[in-house]
Amino acid sequence: MPFQPVAVPLTELGENEYVRMDGTPTDFSGGLYPNGSNLRPDRHEAAGLELSHQIQPLTVDGQVDENNGRILFISIGMSNTASEFETFIRLAQQLTQLNPQLVLINGALPNQVAERWTSREGIAWQELDRRITAYGYSPQQVQVAWVKLTNTGGGNFPQKALALESDLQAIVQHLKEKFPNLKMIFLSSRTRSYTYWRGLSPEPLAYETGFAVKWLIEKQIQGDPELNFDPKRGKVRAAFLSWGPYLWADGENPREDGFRWLASDLAADCTHPSSAGAQKIAQKLWEFFSTDPISRDWFLSSGSVSTPTAISKVSQPAIIPQPLDSSTPEVTAESTPVFPGLPSPSPVLGATSASSSLNKEGMPHNSISLEAGIILLAALGGISAVWWLRRGKK
Repeated sequence: MPFQPVAVPLTELGENEYVRMDGTPTDFSGGLYPNGSNLRPDRHEAAGLELSHQIQPLTVDGQVDENNGRILFISIGMSNTASEFETFIRLAQQLTQLNPQLVLINGALPNQVAERWTSREGIAWQELDRRITAYGYSPQQVQVAWVKLTNTGGGNFPQKALALESDLQAIVQHLKEKFPNLKMIFLSSRTRSYTYWRGLSPEPLAYETGFAVKWLIEKQIQGDPELNFDPKRGKVRAAFLSWGPYLWADGENPREDGFRWLASDLAADCTHPSSAGAQKIAQKLWEFFSTDPISRDWFLSSGSVSTPTAISKVSQPAIIPQPLDSSTPEVTAESTPVFPGLPSPSPVLGATSASSSLNKEGMPHNSISLEAGIILLAALGGISAVWWLRRGKK
């Protein structure tokens, strides 16, 4: 399908009206924050800075321990998020600037789109709990989350974006309920798709996920009690909300900062990131968290310079042996199939820093990739199908 321009990125749309790619006006303007701005309002910025100073290493029972405590930073999302955050973890393992007491845990799961995270008892939350506790950590140590979610298929605007906003509100409320010491939630919208109107996550719907994030954060800024994060203002229902990195660019058309999202940044389905695309997003995550005023102090090690670090390629780490139970199939680099157009899956999903891949009990900070297991099972199913077809011809 030939390239089609979709829209002006929210970061460049400002107070101008968003017009859908079919020419339909919408009466909605851009900017990440109110009034077409890409900066957090002063009051929200001040609140974020205050909360950032409260993020400290905690023990499993939630007590401050500057020497042995940990700061858990989790991701929430679908398969795109899982691939991108996994690559971000690999990048972080290479960089000594990362705070050695920061633990990155990939909680994103394939097929778990926003509507599936809205159930408190859903499989996504169960698996996240398992990953956190597998190596001796606890919900009390989770203080930061990155959320990148969407729902599948096409739809009308603004109805589809409003539905996603509603799902995101439920999810950030669940996060605060499950993780009482959660201070900050950073949200990102989708990267650009190269399918239009139809498909798994087509344009302009992928672009319009940005409005769902924008509207949710604006509701908190405007004082919605359902998103209150300040105990002085009543019952706390959510953590502090902020944009993370804005990841949408109109394909071959570069943004003002030079960022582009090319067809080669996507797998064959034109929706999921390729290895190159995942590396681009990992770099954007590093640049954001290492430089943003409300994240750099807890994200970087003491004395590190908070400037973007250019990494030309994220190296593949050595596979760390994983503890297995009877319900978890063993997945290794040798046994995991590689499919054309898809990034090679890796069991390594968690990390602390470049300096250490083991916690104080001598166990790895990593958890087995559920996505790799799913891909392995799919491959076995395909082999079985081929065998039966050949058997039937005999």
